[in-house]
Amino acid sequence: MEPMLLALSMELALKAWCVFDKDRFEFKRKHDLAVLYDELLPASQSHLDREFKRSVAPRHPNMFYVDYGIRDVLFQHKDAFTDWRYLFDQKKVALNFNQSAFEATLENITRHHLG
Repeated sequence: MEPMLLALSMELALKAWCVFDKDRFEFKRKHDLAVLYDELLPASQSHLDREFKRSVAPRHPNMFYVDYGIRDVLFQHKDAFTDWRYLFDQKKVALNFNQSAFEATLENITRHHLG
């Protein structure tokens, strides 16, 4: 249950950034966190990635990525909301959820909005 709620929180945070970036809401039922991140303006993506690399990556390293950035976390957990929401209805689901890195990334996104 907790991964689903964290993923939903991340989805809402990214959608809020998109609203601030574009002054309008234009998403329909998108849950893919990597796609939502890609919808941000390049300046917002750079800002969030810089802050992630400064404050999150050193505390939550990932040996699978050479240049570990925020998009890597979002891509790794891109379907977490739907995977965990419909867990009972799926035959095979990736239950790999790095909760501490995900929480730190979510905190980073909600704390660092370009004004």
